Amino acid sequence: MDLEYFHLIDRIADLNVSERTITVEAQVPKESTIFEGHFPGYPLLPGVLLIEAMAQTSGWLLIALTKFERMPFLAAVKEAKMRGFVTPGEMLKIHARVAHEGSGFAVTDANVSVGGKVRCNATITFRHVPFPNPELRVHMDAMARRIGFPQQAITHD
Repeated sequence: MDLEYFHLIDRIADLNVSERTITVEAQVPKESTIFEGHFPGYPLLPGVLLIEAMAQTSGWLLIALTKFERMPFLAAVKEAKMRGFVTPGEMLKIHARVAHEGSGFAVTDANVSVGGKVRCNATITFRHVPFPNPELRVHMDAMARRIGFPQQAITHD
């Protein structure tokens, strides 16, 4: 994880397009300025960053399902539940599956677990559109390579 740049996914552990699921891993850094204020003497990864990590995971799944032709943008978060704390140094497994899609929207169910125990979960809605500009597409291509996005899922040149 690179919290300062909102790069919350370290690597794709499993992507199953036919089952419409993805699992990623993310190592929470042992030190970050975020922990200085959240909370002094009792550092916790903010819940909003856990939601963002689930959204990014879901987004990569949607990019795969649209064969890297559409960009998902967060539209809504429902039923988000924080079930336990996430502390510095922990290894997160983040899982998402598509629950519904149609009319330019997609809904995923996602969760974050540590050591097999769910720490949070949410239902997340996305609006997906063609990539709005070439710079974003180039950036996403680079990010895909960094996190091990299966290259066979990318159908463009």
